[in-house]
Amino acid sequence: MPVALTIAGSDSGGGAGIQADLKTFEAHGVYGTSVLTLITAQNTRGVQAAHPLPPELVAAQLRSVLDDFPVAAVKTGALGNAGLVRAVADALRGRHLPLVVDPVMLAKSGDALLDASALRALLDELLPLATLVTPNVPEWTALRAAGAVDTLPLLLKGGHAPGETVTDELRAGGHHLTLRAPRQHTRHTHGTGCTLSAAITANLARGLALPDAVQAAHRYLQAAIRAAPGLGGGHGPLGHHAAGREVRAGAVTPSAASSG
Repeated sequence: MPVALTIAGSDSGGGAGIQADLKTFEAHGVYGTSVLTLITAQNTRGVQAAHPLPPELVAAQLRSVLDDFPVAAVKTGALGNAGLVRAVADALRGRHLPLVVDPVMLAKSGDALLDASALRALLDELLPLATLVTPNVPEWTALRAAGAVDTLPLLLKGGHAPGETVTDELRAGGHHLTLRAPRQHTRHTHGTGCTLSAAITANLARGLALPDAVQAAHRYLQAAIRAAPGLGGGHGPLGHHAAGREVRAGAVTPSAASSG
């Protein structure tokens, strides 16, 4: 059974972070391991509190997992501060594992999940290790303003852009792929970024090439939004398990894609 690792924060509402990642791994038939970076008091309406864990505890979690499990792919989500970014980068450096970095800066509600000091550490220490970085438009704007270069292996997510078609662009390793999907008008979109990056990671752990992993994850995300259970009074969670059944049954319409 393929093994994947998520390094991220806990969402007590279960819609994003570690919880969404593990649900996504399971939906893809991948065994999920986890390293917790911060604890949030969070629901569909927002983040009420957040507490980063000590870097040495995060490093200990990483050693526990990586020294015992045959991890085939890794993703990072909310890392909180520079000390946590460095702890993660130090643990992964030299292991040559596929790494998907979701540069989580804000929760869906707009609450900050990455402090200003962490951005420099992210650019200097973690992004050079990445197989793929998955920013949305505001995150990519912040990364570029801080000095990120266009040569990064990048999946630029277009959900924040206006229009009835959502367009994501993969630019990595000579691959240029454009993925399009009709915009789904729903408030139940909590954890879409976590879910997409986790699905890519699961597909990499299963041995898919990067373009195939991204396309399959894009289809899974659209199905998960459609299958949202309608929970909470704010930005509700996705239907991770229902989408997995839909994908495995072959009932998901492929996303429109073009390459260049």
